[in-house]
Amino acid sequence: MVALPIYLDNHATTRVDPRVVEAMLPYFTEIYGNPASVSHRFGWDAEAAVESARAQVAALIRADPKEMIFTSGATESNNLALKGAAASLRRRGNHLISAATEHRAVLDPLRHLAREGWEVTLVDPDPYGLVSVEAIAAAMTDRTVLVSVMAANNEVGTINPIREIGQLCRERGVLFHTDATQAVAKLPLDVEADHIDLLSLTAHKFHGPKGIGALYVRRRDPRVRLQPLIEGGGHERGLRSGTLAVPLIVGFGRAAEIALGEHTTEVARLRHLRDRLYAGLVERVPRIRLNGHPTCRLPNNLNLSFELVDGEALMMAMRDIAVSSGSACTSANPEPSHVLRAMGLDEDLARASLRFGIGRFNTEEEIDYAIERIAGAVESLRAWSADWSSDPTQPGPRATP
Repeated sequence: MVALPIYLDNHATTRVDPRVVEAMLPYFTEIYGNPASVSHRFGWDAEAAVESARAQVAALIRADPKEMIFTSGATESNNLALKGAAASLRRRGNHLISAATEHRAVLDPLRHLAREGWEVTLVDPDPYGLVSVEAIAAAMTDRTVLVSVMAANNEVGTINPIREIGQLCRERGVLFHTDATQAVAKLPLDVEADHIDLLSLTAHKFHGPKGIGALYVRRRDPRVRLQPLIEGGGHERGLRSGTLAVPLIVGFGRAAEIALGEHTTEVARLRHLRDRLYAGLVERVPRIRLNGHPTCRLPNNLNLSFELVDGEALMMAMRDIAVSSGSACTSANPEPSHVLRAMGLDEDLARASLRFGIGRFNTEEEIDYAIERIAGAVESLRAWSADWSSDPTQPGPRATP
């Protein structure tokens, strides 16, 4: 029997893996020193744990551990990357490039910089939500100093060509930042091969604890310099002052170690469950649309528009299944998804969309229950729709699996 409710919102956050909790626990009660305390064993042990975790996190993206700066999460990492780089690069130029489909944790800092006089260009994606190298190249000027494009979209799962974009930026002498929050642990990332200068990530998207993230900052070829946002002690190479949250950092490291060790089998399982959910819904529910790239997408992402059904009403009709209508950070916003609108969806289809995020602890039984529950809820809501009742036999758009 399936235990309810079922959690299918793993893009918003994930359940902490019990192995991660086990690794963290001693650092609350036994190894509780401050890693900045260099005069006694308590501090030394805490520092050793931090540096071990730093190496584990760095291995996820094939970086040097010395290039990893711990933060409170990806939002802080994005702010430090964008505002910190802008403050250091102002003498070289005043133009920043990003995409209209970025997370608010990138778009809002860019709006802040625009108010300070920076010129910001947001390129539009293609209908699949993909940001092309050609669009970035066309937007560049001789005053461009930084490009920020997410590795994979948090709503529709589309994977961007960050290696090609990074190469373009390297050839033009422009810094490249990527928000890899959703991509880390799902896609292979290599900061050298991908020509990445700054990369944001956070633990709670891959079964680590909330409240801890990191920013990769390239040390050479080129050396990236940032102005810190938080000062007061010179921690983290002077880029992020404040006492380090050792238990969270240890959990971050353990989550990274598990993700790296189990990557191949976990990605295959997530893709299988995602495809099972999609196939079941396509079979049961007419007139649904797949949003995002049909193949070049995260293995655990499914974003669907249910024609003539309001997404919020659908979520209310199936309270025993946790999904979302977009980014968790904008769930209180009544406006339709800015990502879907940038991809060209009209307001009705954007409002009819739901995002499903599959995670490590989901099962086939949960997926099968979700298919039946969603299909029933859609059928019930459409029965009350005058537009649907007037012509329920229309075939409507059908997505390509």
